[in-house]
Amino acid sequence: MKRPGFWYQAREIARKDLIVEGRAGEALYITVPFGAVALMLIPLAVGTDKPLLATIGPGMYLAVSLLFGMLVAFRQTATDDASQRELLALLGTDPAAKFVGRAATSLLLMLVFSAVLVPVTILLYNPGRIEGWPWLILVIGLLASGLAMVGTLAGSVTAGLKTRSTLTPLLVAPLAMPMLLAAGQVLEALRDGSSILAWIVLLITTNLAMAAIGVATAEALEESSS
Repeated sequence: MKRPGFWYQAREIARKDLIVEGRAGEALYITVPFGAVALMLIPLAVGTDKPLLATIGPGMYLAVSLLFGMLVAFRQTATDDASQRELLALLGTDPAAKFVGRAATSLLLMLVFSAVLVPVTILLYNPGRIEGWPWLILVIGLLASGLAMVGTLAGSVTAGLKTRSTLTPLLVAPLAMPMLLAAGQVLEALRDGSSILAWIVLLITTNLAMAAIGVATAEALEESSS
């Protein structure tokens, strides 16, 4: 019997995770409302200081996207218990395809999460029109992609460890900071009318690096967690 190809395996892993999420609904049905509530905290504290709210709004959006977006990615890796890892290994699943499929699922969920938070941010903070705003769509996509891969990679590194819930944030924070910094600087550059090329390149480079590391280390991490 011919072994399924790499992309077929990745697609099936992603489909499985989406079915699990569709039945449980924990990653989005719980995370999205809490993300929206988190965005409301600053306006409640600051009051009606509209210039201040407009200034900090985009930064709050990025911070909430990082914090709650990671919860989405962690939720996807948390469902991967020892029995599932054994079953996938017996089926001959390529660990790299597993990483790609799981990261793709997290990316899709994080894009939904980010898209829902955009109108909430506009409503609460009224940041005003930003010149070159279509670039923000690319930035949000790259940020979501990078965070999805970081979360998936961190989940693979800590798979099977009792201290997983403690170690995972410590791994994610330094890896996510370059992407969060670049996304924030793109916003500032668009407001100032300066060049955003360097920051876009940093986002793309970080995404490529995370993809390469995830695929290259997938097999070794799979063996260490078994």
